[in-house]
Amino acid sequence: MIKAEEYIARRTRLMASLPADSIVVVPSADIHTQGNGTDFPFVQETSFFYLTGFNEPNAWLLLSNRQTAEPTDGNRVTATLFCLPKHKQAEIWNGRRLGVEAAHETLHVDQALPVDTLKENLSDLLNAHQRVYFSLGKDAKKERVLTDALATLRRAPKQSKSPPDTLVDLAPVLGEMRVLKSPGEIAVMQQAAQISAKAHCRAMQFVKPGVFEYQLEAEIHHEFTMAGAKPTAYGTIVGSGENACILHYTDNQDAVKDGDLVLIDAGAYFQGYAADITRTFPVNGQFSEPQAALYQLVLDSQLAALALLKPGNTISQAMDATVDVMCKGLLRLGILQGELDDIVKNSLWRQYFMHGLGHWLGMDVHDVGKYKIDGQDRPLQPGMVLTVEPGLYIDSDAAVDPKWHGLGIRIEDDIVITQTGHCVLTEDVPKTIVDIEALMSA
Repeated sequence: MIKAEEYIARRTRLMASLPADSIVVVPSADIHTQGNGTDFPFVQETSFFYLTGFNEPNAWLLLSNRQTAEPTDGNRVTATLFCLPKHKQAEIWNGRRLGVEAAHETLHVDQALPVDTLKENLSDLLNAHQRVYFSLGKDAKKERVLTDALATLRRAPKQSKSPPDTLVDLAPVLGEMRVLKSPGEIAVMQQAAQISAKAHCRAMQFVKPGVFEYQLEAEIHHEFTMAGAKPTAYGTIVGSGENACILHYTDNQDAVKDGDLVLIDAGAYFQGYAADITRTFPVNGQFSEPQAALYQLVLDSQLAALALLKPGNTISQAMDATVDVMCKGLLRLGILQGELDDIVKNSLWRQYFMHGLGHWLGMDVHDVGKYKIDGQDRPLQPGMVLTVEPGLYIDSDAAVDPKWHGLGIRIEDDIVITQTGHCVLTEDVPKTIVDIEALMSA
């Protein structure tokens, strides 16, 4: 679990990176109604959680580094939280609240106020700051609350009030902070990865011809929930046979068949952090010759990428290595024809590998942070966490030998860049042919 001191340090670091007399405004997520008096499961807005560790809806965080007249204060960070007050009747129906009184001590903020006083206090809190930072374009209703408060300030010049003259998008600033994970974050992500790995192993041992994709999904989710990881990090994909060729297949409704492969893409969401694992394995526990040939090619391409994922290198370099291995293998297997240089130059491999190599991973499964800096591929740094997920997908319409038809294969691991290379967080779930078959036969 991330300690309170880390949330305080994040707020301090954020405000230290901004010019003096800046104010940051970050709202929480809301509860969304599903219909007929029921709600969707609550999922906190990740930027708000990153700065507070507070998992309640209908809250706002304001951070200020305004310079003060007191020389000892300088531009000290001041944190104000608006949250739901304690309310016995509401808590009987909807669960316990931290409340305003406890928020000061528990969340280490300078002041906590009832959220229903936000509008009457927001203008005064914005007053005398030069810049206001807010994640623009995410929630029009909450953005309107902010712009209304700014408009109120602008209409009050005779009251000696001074509104901020610059509105800045907060998302890129927080994105840069979040792309580098702390040791505490990596420890939590390791736990999320281990829970996810156990779930994938469980699915491998449960599967047999005739079970349904949704039953494999249930086995995965049971393992997550028993470990305290809920909700899932994203919609679980269980695609057997040709369903595996649909990249975001989540119907999970068909029976798995003897002789088919099944692709499972599933990750736990644990203490605010996501894991993201994909494994592909045979329903009957034994890879056929075509399945093994294509699977090994995907694995070899992933290993080629992993060899380059270290400080100073880029994801694009790893992608190039993956493409090189894949193209040579697809030529060797007769799935592609022609000259290697032409195949690579004209991206003919894209018909079978149509997505990227991976993405940042963290509080969001597709986490925030730039992949390019000033138009150039970003060099990897220690503390970055990303997925590595090459795949090959050959549907029944492909103009290839029918033995390849209906094969969808993806292998995905989560890694953290270290000082000397990288560490695979998801190594507990097997991915070699020998190890998968051994686990499934146990």
